[in-house]
Amino acid sequence: MDIGGDKELPYMNFPKEENPFLGWRAIRIAMDRREILRDQLRAILRASAFGKLRIMFPMIISVEEVRALRKEIEIYKQELRDEGKAFDESIEIGVMVETPAAATIARHLAKEVDFFSIGTNDLTQYTLAVDRGNDMISHLYQPMSPSVLNLIKQVIDASHAEGKWTGMCGELAGDERATLLLLGMGLDEFSMSAISIPRIKKIIRNTNFEDAKVLAEQALAQPTTDELMTLVNKFIEEKTIC
Repeated sequence: MDIGGDKELPYMNFPKEENPFLGWRAIRIAMDRREILRDQLRAILRASAFGKLRIMFPMIISVEEVRALRKEIEIYKQELRDEGKAFDESIEIGVMVETPAAATIARHLAKEVDFFSIGTNDLTQYTLAVDRGNDMISHLYQPMSPSVLNLIKQVIDASHAEGKWTGMCGELAGDERATLLLLGMGLDEFSMSAISIPRIKKIIRNTNFEDAKVLAEQALAQPTTDELMTLVNKFIEEKTIC
């Protein structure tokens, strides 16, 4: 249940918070409201008997949280076994990497889960300490910042080192300039709005993977967003990709 912050539910009676983006949201709500967590996890497990499903936990900041949640899942799995109800015993469990805390311990988290999904909107605003909804500082919200992209690369590398896969959602996944870098960084799955799919699909098909790897390596070594984007734009012009 990824609620809280900018995702309010009127019937949940959220307490008023000074900074809801850093407050009671997502997995923190679920861990405090165990009855909600139980209902949701049991429902997902039951539905997994009828099709391919995965469980993903949002707003994770520690290994302790993941281990506690996995214990909860095992409890509900056993409940369903005792009730004689079918579910996918091998259902994949992953985390949404959307905090710098999760990104910096990705090598440890990768040992605990089956996959990562990088949430670039929150990861960007938390890494850069920029409220993307604040017009006074919105110009500082730069998903293509070297600091954000290097964290993303760290997460991808950590997952691959453990034989796991990494996907991405958020604005960056549908950005054609970012696509080239993300390909070169080894991103396994892109999640985006349907309208972006044809354009991004064309870029992926027309890009040489080895060229993208070289571009990503060079781009991540740049000290500023402007210098990084100059490299990317030059690559696009030379390869006439977009």
